[in-house]
Amino acid sequence: MKRADTAEIAMRIIIDRPVPGVWHSLQSRDGAPLDPQRSGDGEPLAFDFAVRVGPGPKFFGDQVRREGPSRRFVYVRVGQAAGDHASPWSRRMKVDIHDIDPALLARAAGGGIIVTTICGTARDGSPACATVPALRRELVER
Repeated sequence: MKRADTAEIAMRIIIDRPVPGVWHSLQSRDGAPLDPQRSGDGEPLAFDFAVRVGPGPKFFGDQVRREGPSRRFVYVRVGQAAGDHASPWSRRMKVDIHDIDPALLARAAGGGIIVTTICGTARDGSPACATVPALRRELVER
């Protein structure tokens, strides 16, 4: 697919209720931590990035990972995986993007940011990991 056949869409992942003091980051194209952040008192963390979306929809971009023919997601690295070698945790969260409503994608192509909010704390009080479902997804103005 030609780059001209895609639309760039701004995305933001908000981690609500992250475990205080634990580093989180996006995963860069080469697999390294990107934009590491930590919450001092459990305040939300926000990560901005862009994706290109083509017909289908098909997703492309430095943070887009693939699994199978249609699943696309973004990794959020946690603890050691986010660059904090003293952390007792080394985890990744998968935040699915392939399931974004096509109507929301079309609206976002006209401007705005698709914001996906996830919970950063697992039931046992440790940092969330594996596939983390969206608590909400909405379009906000830039």
